[in-house]
Amino acid sequence: MRRKLRPPLPQRHGLDPARLRMPAEGTWATLRDHLVERLPRAAPDRIDAMLREERIVDADGPLAPDAPFVPNSVIWFHRDLPEEFPVPFDVRVVHRDENLLVVDKPHFLATIPRGKHVVQTALVRLRQELGLPDLSPAHRLDRVTAGLVMFVVRRELRGAYQTMFRDRLVHKEYEAVAPHDPALELPRVVRSRIVKERGVITAQEVAGEPNAETLVELLEHRDGLGRYRLLPRTGRTHQLRLHMSGLGVPILGDDFYPLLTEKPLDDFTRPLQLLARVLEFTDPVSGEHHRFTSGLGLTAWSAPEEWARGPAEDRDAS
Repeated sequence: MRRKLRPPLPQRHGLDPARLRMPAEGTWATLRDHLVERLPRAAPDRIDAMLREERIVDADGPLAPDAPFVPNSVIWFHRDLPEEFPVPFDVRVVHRDENLLVVDKPHFLATIPRGKHVVQTALVRLRQELGLPDLSPAHRLDRVTAGLVMFVVRRELRGAYQTMFRDRLVHKEYEAVAPHDPALELPRVVRSRIVKERGVITAQEVAGEPNAETLVELLEHRDGLGRYRLLPRTGRTHQLRLHMSGLGVPILGDDFYPLLTEKPLDDFTRPLQLLARVLEFTDPVSGEHHRFTSGLGLTAWSAPEEWARGPAEDRDAS
């Protein structure tokens, strides 16, 4: 297996440069002609400016505006960043050692760069704030879900920890606040088939052999609300939200299920009342047993009056 070379450009804002390999053949006379065709979202004038400013490089250094197209060559450059609304909540370190970083991610902060969220993500913030340029996620948590996320500190170990999540060797517990239905018999195991089409923001349950399974338990209830423990046995997109909605008790603050409603990216009120509470596993590198517990709480349960006013963010669990 060939070792991936480090890019010749340093990180910028905690982000690695984009890497592009040229096609094996083509009729483009210059690199610029190929990039104009390959990167339709970048205006030709912007590509010209990046070449003039020596912001596009290969392994030997900056490429000139008239650099020829070279089949199979590799180039690097930093993409222009989107305009982002600052997410006004901190990422809190739960555990840190030479291999692992476990944090409490707040609601509204994406785990990794994607789409309109790049610098305002947990990964990029942590790389910059903690001086960990090789930090990488072992798994992901939805932007609107709060709680525990684990990152790998050393580049050479990421495969071992990511495989652990892929092979379902991590025990996960979630907590949610949703309506209480006295007629709903709990605990119960919910099984369904969940599919998500590329380019469609929501997932859906369809007929067919189940590929998603969740154990749902009611921990306590009061004033028409329930506090639930959710134990996912699979990891489908939006699985917990779909299963709770399917039971007739959608999670409070869910803008996707059962109905999709648009929420501005700078609206940090009434966060989804879903929290990744526990991560438990045997470390594949050290062999040590770990159990991490989130220090966050869910406002709709701990401070319902504040939730009713539209809180900006949950407070620590008391």
